[in-house]
Amino acid sequence: MLSPVRKAVGVIAVGALLSGCVGMGLDDLASVPQLSRKVTTEMSKKGMKPESPVLVRIFKQESELEVWKVDKSGTYALFKTYPMCRWSGKLGPKKKSGDRQAPEGFYHVNAGMLNPKSQYYVSFNLGYPNRLESALGYTGEALMVHGACSSSGCYAMTDQQVGEIYAIVQKALAGGQRSFQVQAYPFRMTAENMAKYRDDPNMPFWRTLKEGYDSFAFTRRQPKVSVCGGRYVFNTEFSGGEPRDPLAACPPAMSTPDAALMAKLEAERQKIEVASSNISPVSTLAYVDGGMHPSFRAILLKQGPKTMAAKISATKYPISRPEAALADPYSGAQ
Repeated sequence: MLSPVRKAVGVIAVGALLSGCVGMGLDDLASVPQLSRKVTTEMSKKGMKPESPVLVRIFKQESELEVWKVDKSGTYALFKTYPMCRWSGKLGPKKKSGDRQAPEGFYHVNAGMLNPKSQYYVSFNLGYPNRLESALGYTGEALMVHGACSSSGCYAMTDQQVGEIYAIVQKALAGGQRSFQVQAYPFRMTAENMAKYRDDPNMPFWRTLKEGYDSFAFTRRQPKVSVCGGRYVFNTEFSGGEPRDPLAACPPAMSTPDAALMAKLEAERQKIEVASSNISPVSTLAYVDGGMHPSFRAILLKQGPKTMAAKISATKYPISRPEAALADPYSGAQ
């Protein structure tokens, strides 16, 4: 007899044909989620205001999404970490339609990119492809953060989670923030993880991502993202301005690097060298198709995909490729 997981695979396979997660509106879904008293109370305890700027970080391997808010110190502090229900593809950037890859990079989301009537409850579009990705010839569309635990290139949360996240970012945008930054990473970019994946063909790109990751980690300020020379460049003012062509060579920098920050970045590079001599490399090829946070894997194993899907979303979408989710090699679930 087929397991509940196997029975769902045939139905779910249809979703693999999509290049992204469709975000067309449905009029019969619930009204736009609002900030709850519980969330505003949690913010107040952490010295944050509902209208203060927000920033989102996403980590594939750990299947986690973080929401950061500016607190009374004037810098970003972690508000909450949400376990991610589903992402698809493998570690590495999205390059073409239909590859099921969830994007990695730096994105900026404005109010027009929020969808309160998404097929997946509510959602916000990451804006893939961004300027760099477009210049590199990458293709794809409708790559989002949404509900329903179903992904074909998106980051899927539960309806309750995405409703709360949506309300948080919408309030910040309504409070005057023009757009909020989303930083999407393959994993937490520690020295140990950089050493583990040192042989991966994506490592040159990941080293660039780590520059932005470290800048935020050490300053707790949103990094200024520029694009030139076919790569991201952070916190730099250029003579004559940033080139219109993202593939054009970077002009001479006008700004002087912060000495204290540069010292911290150099120390981090040395940590990677030390870790590389002590840690054996691993491969991302072990992924079948994305992952799922261990807390959701436990539910999937216990309840099966149909029961789990009904409990976490009212949109009637099945858990995407549940057997692949259970095959996530680095989730830590047993």
